[in-house]
Amino acid sequence: MTTASLLKDKVVLVVDDEEDVLDTVEEVLEMCLVTKTKDYETARQYLMSYTYDIVILDIMGVNGFDLLKTSVKRGFPTVMLTAYALTPEALEKSIKLGAVSFLPKEKMADLEEFLADVVLKGGQPVWAKLFEKLGGFFNKRFGPDWKQRNKFFEEFEQSIKRDKTAKSG
Repeated sequence: MTTASLLKDKVVLVVDDEEDVLDTVEEVLEMCLVTKTKDYETARQYLMSYTYDIVILDIMGVNGFDLLKTSVKRGFPTVMLTAYALTPEALEKSIKLGAVSFLPKEKMADLEEFLADVVLKGGQPVWAKLFEKLGGFFNKRFGPDWKQRNKFFEEFEQSIKRDKTAKSG
């Protein structure tokens, strides 16, 4: 099954304050039914009024963490897509608030593939797969010892490994 067929006709909300990012996401997800908005209030209204298969949120400029709380409360699988807030702290906060994935805008060309992972997991978090695919990118960006410098990530990585072992065993 192709990533495009997995995503076909999925209803996606994309929230970002940059028009070019919204347009790029819409192009990449041409097989989806994409709703775009550039501001917090409109996004909040959409989240409260409609149902989405996937929600994609920027962090900066649209109060993404508040929107994440609303989206998770409504039960929507939510992916954070960011450039300026690409930090271990923002990644940790996204995980703790219930995001299922966290993508750098630099990897937007691979968005279809990452969202297909979310669909395949039934909207559940795909952190193991994300760290597998983007581990080198995060190491380069945050420093090779970024997980060791943060107790949360050491424990989180151990829990991911335990989950993988339990499922395969």
